[in-house]
Amino acid sequence: MEMSGKNFKSALTVNPGIESPPSINVDSAKKFKAKKRGLLSCDDYANGILAQSIPLLSQAITLVESSLPEHHALGQQVIEKCLPYSGNSIRIGITGVPGVGKSSFIEALGTEITKTGRKLAVLAIDPSSERSKGSILGDKTRMESLSSNVNAFIRPSPSAGSLGGVARKTRETIILCEAAGFNTIFIETVGVGQSETAVHSMVDFFLLLMLAGAGDELQGIKRGIMEMADLIAITKADGDNIRKSQVAKVEYESALHLFPPAESGWIPPVTTCSSRDMVGINEVWGEMLSYVEYTKGNGYFVNRRRNQSKYWMYETINEALRSGFYNSKEIQQQIPVIESKVLDESISSFTAAKILLDRYFNT
Repeated sequence: MEMSGKNFKSALTVNPGIESPPSINVDSAKKFKAKKRGLLSCDDYANGILAQSIPLLSQAITLVESSLPEHHALGQQVIEKCLPYSGNSIRIGITGVPGVGKSSFIEALGTEITKTGRKLAVLAIDPSSERSKGSILGDKTRMESLSSNVNAFIRPSPSAGSLGGVARKTRETIILCEAAGFNTIFIETVGVGQSETAVHSMVDFFLLLMLAGAGDELQGIKRGIMEMADLIAITKADGDNIRKSQVAKVEYESALHLFPPAESGWIPPVTTCSSRDMVGINEVWGEMLSYVEYTKGNGYFVNRRRNQSKYWMYETINEALRSGFYNSKEIQQQIPVIESKVLDESISSFTAAKILLDRYFNT
């Protein structure tokens, strides 16, 4: 057979088709780029949040967290718009000793909660990250199932400024998340120490996670943290650790009886659970719901939220004064001079502070 020439016809033919469309919508892309170059309006952010848009919620949270004055001002306007639509959630603080398995527990409990149709936002305070300038983005990778859950939203806190500043921004983030329809808020403390107190001042329920079989269970934990707890859950109660968990449960129950009664009238229970085997997880959620019902019944729930709002008003004032003082150009210039006089012992620390404060408030 002739394999060349004008009369050769291949068995393979390609019919002409329609022209392939562009891979993206050009008009939409142009609009997106135009919006991306500048900030949206307050109404755009607020309406997007109320429409439960996760991208706009994330952008608004970024504004709140930003140190740029124009971003912060716009973020505050968005919060004011969203405030009337907030407050309809259960705010739960979760803390625990290192290695207790907070991420595994939160993923297990969060998965069970979202199965019931609730929407969950997981926020975190990480004051310790200020040292390394790192973040707790690792939580998103550890909570693989929950991070892909359409009814869940995980947001790390930035490592910016003092603990008070991070905590205030977390509280403002709560308002935005509630306005976006999240009716369950988890606030996880990644650091230790002051972070527990900060979280306790912005939640309805405070959960303390503990381990069994790690030595003396009552050592290495501050009494103040146990007094704040509305529930102690002993994690990793599975396999060979079940018996140890039961022993630890009895020890914690005995310890809690030594504390004065809680202002809420609630007696903190102690329970055991396993995130691996999904044992006791629903019981923890049941205790949380019981607490909310009990405290709403005796009026403590509402009074506590009012007192928290007052507390954060003063905390915000303190943070604004501190930030304004140290960001003042005149103060920044004077601090090294005054500091050297303190080091030379030519003036006292108290006199130095008074000089700087007087100069700040008289400018």
